[in-house]
Amino acid sequence: MESSLIQLVNFQLHGDARGKLSVAEVGGALPFAVRRIYWIYGTKPGVSRGFHAHKKLNQLCVCIAGSLRIRLFDGTNEDDVTLNEMNVGLKIPPRIWHEMHDLSPDCVLIVFAESEYDESDYIRDRKQFIRYVVG
Repeated sequence: MESSLIQLVNFQLHGDARGKLSVAEVGGALPFAVRRIYWIYGTKPGVSRGFHAHKKLNQLCVCIAGSLRIRLFDGTNEDDVTLNEMNVGLKIPPRIWHEMHDLSPDCVLIVFAESEYDESDYIRDRKQFIRYVVG
């Protein structure tokens, strides 16, 4: 079930006796033009990642191996979603605090980002984030 914070995106899934194929096309499952792609893997057991928000950046996260739990927070509401299917992505819009927890040893998370890396777009302190979005 989706909450107002959780925006899941389903990718086309094709398959036959040889295996499966998922497709991510701009204008299709990708809701924005992609300017940067990165992946997170090899996270040590018990380590959490993220702990930031973006002022303007849209992202789409797809767990292509293993699983992880992502906690989302808009300054008022908080929710968790588990990603563990290669044909389902999580859209993280701007102004959403996100944390990645419970990454499995084989977890590979690929992230499609709307723009290049820009440190000035990050909010890395949760209290500062709350002030930014709530006032």
